[in-house]
Formats: sequence, structure tokens, C-alpha cells
Amino acid sequence: MISEMILVHSHDMKLTNKHIVVAVSGGIAAYKSAELIRALQRQGAQVRVAMTDSATQFITPLTLQGLSGHPVYLQDDGKHDPAGMDHIALARWSDAIIVAPATANIIAKLNHGIADTFVTSLCLAHQGKLALAPAMNQAMWNNPATENNISQLKNKGVSIFGPGSGLQACGESGEGRMLEPQQLAELCISLFSSGSLSDKHVLITAGPTVEPIDPVRFISNRSSGKMGYALADAAVEAGASVTVITGPTHLPRNDRVKYIDVETAKQMYSVSKQQAVKADLFISSAAVVDYAPTNPKQQKIKKQGDELILTLTRTTDIVKEIKQCYPGLFCVGFAAETEQLVKHAKQKLNQKSLDMVIANQVGLNDQGFYSDFNAVEIITKQHIKSLNRARKSQLARSIIDEIVNHLIQETKSSNVSYL
Repeated sequence: MISEMILVHSHDMKLTNKHIVVAVSGGIAAYKSAELIRALQRQGAQVRVAMTDSATQFITPLTLQGLSGHPVYLQDDGKHDPAGMDHIALARWSDAIIVAPATANIIAKLNHGIADTFVTSLCLAHQGKLALAPAMNQAMWNNPATENNISQLKNKGVSIFGPGSGLQACGESGEGRMLEPQQLAELCISLFSSGSLSDKHVLITAGPTVEPIDPVRFISNRSSGKMGYALADAAVEAGASVTVITGPTHLPRNDRVKYIDVETAKQMYSVSKQQAVKADLFISSAAVVDYAPTNPKQQKIKKQGDELILTLTRTTDIVKEIKQCYPGLFCVGFAAETEQLVKHAKQKLNQKSLDMVIANQVGLNDQGFYSDFNAVEIITKQHIKSLNRARKSQLARSIIDEIVNHLIQETKSSNVSYL
């Protein structure tokens, strides 16, 4: 069975599958955070809320809990993480944190690495994208100390959204107003938009294949498809048009991605070969079953004796065949190994004439199959780069960035233009 589904909405939800924390500090603009939560959700984001103690004086945690649909994080009390390290658990969960409002006080603390509240500890532990939405009196915003803090935070890669200008709660007028929630939501979208693959078509295989033994039994593997789907999201963020050829999964789908559903390795190969004609980049992240039943039975096999012997036939090596059919296509393979990770990945790179292999260790606790986390080795003929354990969404962006960098270097060193 092969089915094709193209999801089109009048308003694309550009934060689909993104995990965003709205961190609220103690300023009068805290009331705007309620609408910011809604604006992010309308773009498809999953939202959690963290608050400083002073923020609770301006808006209640219950209000923000009701809007986000989740309890608000106030302190490391073990309500969210059994180990009592809620700030670490939330930092790992999040793709981005936006501090809104960001007071002069919290801006100064974040610049100097002070972790004396849940929110500042969270931001210090976070390895993803961090944005601040300043909100303060115009004189405080223009103070040299604040200007210096903002400048240093920008140099550290922190995004500063605003502030706006206008009438302030104190009765003065000038710069220092927090931007409106819809503006902040749009800027959050820009956090994930690089444009590095603009006008390019990326083809990705994802998930497992399912090989029937009879109408009720099959051979498959533990792949969840999470890495392939995360790569599709990251490629869309980079500006590409993306097609995912997917085996059976239960994952949410991105409205901006075209999905083609398949079941068997034979179907996945057939569709991959067809779709590769118009691709600029092929990422083979699917866990394709290596051997399939030679003659699947048309009726359910009944129990007969103590043994059942199945005859299996090797399936097509999809990424190898695609590279042979389209030698000019940049092809990325995946290697899931339980031992000698780099050695086996290098063998796959050379034997299949691939441009890059992403290798990951499987069989570990809370990493790889089914997990939201992974760690990988990016292997090319020139170098090996390690990416430490992180959320698959974050790893996917790093992998896409590494692919783009490699393509740029390839273009510079030869007349071949992948991009």
C-alpha cells in the first residue's frame, strides 16, 4: 500500500513540533505573556511556562497554566522531574526559550551567568535558542549598564526581540515597551529559519519498513521515525521544500512537509527512485528491513509443530541504489550500530559511495530508537564530527547545518554545485 498525503492549510503553522518555554519575569508587561502563549500555540508550538516569584505578583500561575494546559514551573520542587531538577528537565525539553517580559534585572543576571531563580537557572542550562523581549522604563533601557548587557548577550548568540517605543506604564514615553505578542510569535518563527536551503528540494526516508509474513504477522524493527521527521522539520526551517517517504509511524506531521506513506522496503525503494529525480539532497534515515520473507502467505499461518522456518530474501539497499542511479545527488546515509560505531559507519560510507554518514549507537537507555534524544557521529571522507546527546530536534538542525557547510566546501573545491 502506497498512499500520498499533502497537507495544506490556509495559514501554515510554522512552529509545528517545536517546544517553546515562555519564561515570565516580574514586570507589568507580564499580562501580555498570556496572549503570547496563545499566539505560539496558534503557530503549532507546544508551550510550557516558567515564572519568577516576582512575576506571580503581576499574573497568576493558574492563569498561565490554564492557557498552556500544563502546570507552571516555579521552582525545583520535583513536581515535574522525579530527580528534583526541574530546570534541567525543562531545558532538555525545550527547543527555544523566550523571556517575556525580560526586565533589566533578569537581563543583567543572564549576561553574568547568575542562576539564583528557576528562570535564570533554566536559561543557563538551556542549549537551544534563547530570546529576550525587553520591557522596562525608557531611562532603564537607555542606561549604559543595560546597553552593555544587551550588547554582550547579542555577542553570545542571544536574540533580542525589541523593545518597542511608545507610552509606558509609568506615564513616560520612549523605548522600552515589550513588543506585542503576535510580533514576538513571528520573531520566534525566525529563530528557526535560516534560508540555507532556499529553493532546494530535500528527499528524506524515515521510520521502519514492515515486511509481511502473512496477513497478520510481519518483520520490522524498532525505528520510531523521530529522527527522520525532525530532519524534515529542520530542512523546512532552512527554506527547503521537503518530501518524506515514511514507513508506519505514529508521529505528528508538519503541515509544510509532503508525506508519502509506504510499508515495505520494495515500496520505499520504488518511490525513492521516482522522487529522487527532482531532489537536490537525499537523506536516507529510514531503518529499512534488510531481509524480507520470500513468499508471504496469503492466509494466516496456523500453528503446526514446534518450529516454523521462514525463508528470507535480502531487500534492496535503497541509499546505495539511489547513489548509483543519481551519482550527482548528495546522499546522506544513516548507520545504527551496537558496536564499533565509527568503523562500521566508515565502511558504509565507502562501500556505498555516500557523501556523508550519520552514525548513532543504539541499544542504550533513553537514546536512539523511541527516545527523543540521541548522539551521533557525522562522518565524511574528510573528517568526523561528534554531536553530543541532545534532543533529536536540536540534532537535526545541527546535521542540516553540517550538510550545508559540507556542500559549500564541496562547491568551493570543485565546479560541482549542489546548492
